[in-house]
Amino acid sequence: MEGAGAAGQLRQEGNRLFQAGDHAAALAAYTRALELCAGPPERAVLHRNRAACHLKLEDYANAEADASKAIEADGHDVKALFRRSQALQKLGRLDQAVYDLRRCVSLEPRNKAFQEALHDLGSSMQEKMKLMSCTDSKVEQMFQILLDPKETDTDKKQKAAQNLIVLAREEAGAEKIFQSDGVRLLLRMLDTGREDAMLAALRTLAGLCSGHRSRTMAILAELGAPRVSAMLGVEHEQVSLAACNLLQVMFDALKEGLQRDFRGKEEALVLDPSKELKLLIGHLLEMLNREGTSAHGRDNILNLLIKVVPRKSLRDPNNSLTLWVIDQGLKKILEVGGTVCEAPGSLPATENSRMSAAVLLSKLYSDLKCDAERENFHRLCKDYVRSWLEGHGLAGKLRAIQTASCLLQGPSEAGNQVLELEGIMESVLALCASVREVDQLVAVEALIHAADKAKRASFITANGVTLLKNIYKCSGRDSIRIRALVGLCKLGSAGGIDFSMKQFAEGSTLKLAKQCRKWLCNEAIDAGTRRWAVEGLAYLTFDADVKEEFVEDKAAVQAMFQLAKSEDKSVLFAVASTLVNCTNSYDHEEPDPQMLELAKYAKQHVPEQHPKDEPGCVRRRVRKLLAAGVVSALTCMVKSENPALTNSCRELISRVFLAVVEEAADRGSVVAQGGGKALIPLSLEGTEVGQAKAAQALAKITITSNPDMAFPGERIYEVVRPLVSLLHLHRTGLENFEGLMALTNLAGISERLRQKILKEKAVPMIEGYMFEEHELLRLAATECMCNMAMSTETAHWLEILQALLLSPNVELQHRGAVIVLNMMVADREIAAKLMESEMLEILSVLAKDERNKPRVAQAAKECLAQAMACGLIKPNVNGE
Repeated sequence: MEGAGAAGQLRQEGNRLFQAGDHAAALAAYTRALELCAGPPERAVLHRNRAACHLKLEDYANAEADASKAIEADGHDVKALFRRSQALQKLGRLDQAVYDLRRCVSLEPRNKAFQEALHDLGSSMQEKMKLMSCTDSKVEQMFQILLDPKETDTDKKQKAAQNLIVLAREEAGAEKIFQSDGVRLLLRMLDTGREDAMLAALRTLAGLCSGHRSRTMAILAELGAPRVSAMLGVEHEQVSLAACNLLQVMFDALKEGLQRDFRGKEEALVLDPSKELKLLIGHLLEMLNREGTSAHGRDNILNLLIKVVPRKSLRDPNNSLTLWVIDQGLKKILEVGGTVCEAPGSLPATENSRMSAAVLLSKLYSDLKCDAERENFHRLCKDYVRSWLEGHGLAGKLRAIQTASCLLQGPSEAGNQVLELEGIMESVLALCASVREVDQLVAVEALIHAADKAKRASFITANGVTLLKNIYKCSGRDSIRIRALVGLCKLGSAGGIDFSMKQFAEGSTLKLAKQCRKWLCNEAIDAGTRRWAVEGLAYLTFDADVKEEFVEDKAAVQAMFQLAKSEDKSVLFAVASTLVNCTNSYDHEEPDPQMLELAKYAKQHVPEQHPKDEPGCVRRRVRKLLAAGVVSALTCMVKSENPALTNSCRELISRVFLAVVEEAADRGSVVAQGGGKALIPLSLEGTEVGQAKAAQALAKITITSNPDMAFPGERIYEVVRPLVSLLHLHRTGLENFEGLMALTNLAGISERLRQKILKEKAVPMIEGYMFEEHELLRLAATECMCNMAMSTETAHWLEILQALLLSPNVELQHRGAVIVLNMMVADREIAAKLMESEMLEILSVLAKDERNKPRVAQAAKECLAQAMACGLIKPNVNGE
């Protein structure tokens, strides 16, 4: 009996949570109740309730499974039948959905909801049949054109091939192509060697594989892993990119098979996707250090491995794929990372290859779970570097030091351990003394990357500044001197934004910055070298004097923006860092005055703010950057799909965006230059801090701009999720307030937007803030609720509304009455429900209190007048 009682309580708790909109928690409650419940009737109800939760959470496969269990217990359970029909419809199994709906109608012939659902589903099936018949003829026509040996019109053939791409993006078209021996035809197109035909074939294959595991397996078996991997390495850049996209789609389809239970006919065809994954990744790793692989193909392989190998979430305990890649391919990745393009016999690489290798190494290292796995990673890295140090002369030292640089840019812990290897520092000295420019470049870059990471390498800390100064003074090459200067800048910025901590003599940082700006503006110097000038400014702009001079130098600022838009994406982090410094958009907390006094008393160092970092100075710098085109540069940086756009880099860009929209007068300009569009992806991926900053910037824009103009078309619906994220309790009060104000604007635009806000589960959070202690938060939440009250799904807020009207706060009472009025105007059925409840009595009492609460009384009277207009109540004999 105790178990049955507990199950009943859990079921009631699940019902309460479901009504409150917390469907995930309700699902958990029903699941716990199932574990305690023994009786078949009670279990059937719980399965039916779980199906409703799954539908709300858009998990249609589990919704169907739970509804089926309820139907097994009671074949006349119309609720379970209806829920299964909804799930089947979403899963695309329309014929089965129709069968369930017909059973619903036969059980309850007068139920209008069932009749309408059956009618709508019938219409959907007719449209699908028309589409299928139309698709059949289209595919046959294209096959005739492409297979006809007498057809000599190349334009006609190309058009047919392009039409295949479009058809393959639709499920009906994809299935028809696949069933009509289309894969063999597409392979013949690849065999032609013509770039246009190869592109069309690869893009069509991507459409066939997208979201479909069994087709992916069949196509992979037909195409062969070696062949599809080899296409990545071709010289034609567009073909390589198309092959990269096809592999990405294949990986996504196969990895989905690892994460879901295999059920049903389609999944039964896929026996073990993990084998196919490893087979594909193994071929990619082999392509990495193959001589025939093109430079951009090598970059595409690295980018693909970054996306598909590490776990998407560290909550997933399985990192076996990462461990396998480290064992099979770490040395191959290090070979790319240690490549020196100018050295004879090196692998072809682009400006971004080493950065991509560093990002991949960092991702793999971050995916490790324990010290033993990390120790193995360190051992493999040290063994590889040591193999180049021993017996390969100066060329080997060059590769070893370049590899160390790559590791320091990626998993710096592994880089630090490599720096401690015997012979590393001697190799740095040997390369510095070499007459070859390439040797000196590699040595200086290694010193730069080691400057703030080699905590235990005494050589760097003791000799770094002296060595770099000598190189800077003695070298006659700008490419060497600029890198040495960056190393000095890095060492000279140890004090960060603390004005009182100076590493160099007064004025030295200004001189260094002036030289950096000079090199930055010199277009005669190659872009790869000028990038290092931005690296130097990223450190020097901790100094407020340097910030002021830099933003005044419009030519230097615009030269930096041009570099940010160039092909070399390794400059992105340096540009973003410089802009964060110039806009003071880093985190800085005001110190506790009492702690300051204690620190001074104890003669401890107290950080000081530079006078030029006062808010007024910062605002002037932001205006100058806006005038120079900072928004255009930022939007271009966000568009980059290069691994150099790391999550840390995204966070820096988000910080700058938040700084440039601080003033309401600037927001229109930011939107006009594409800032609103750029902020959406920043708010949805990256670090938690970066997403919050981008979401807050979106909120500021939404509050003061016309949302329809700021986010035209479908983009406006993408803004809702970031804004809702600002309502979570761990956000600051300002973020909560701005999120509520922005949602208020959106909720007043259309029913579809209100439905989107409801779907993002914002309502319980908005309701919570209506009872917040802070007055502004209460008012903002209530105003948001006023606009949300226009939605057709607000009837379950009855208790909240009654609590508002009974609040001791007069302002909240008034807002509550306004919400009730809006709801009554919007929907007569809701108005009827309100008048049937205690709401009528509450409003009647409030309407009489004109002396103490005139605004509340007036609003209550308007509610009662609306009820009379709808014929829901009648005036009494006195006409009241």
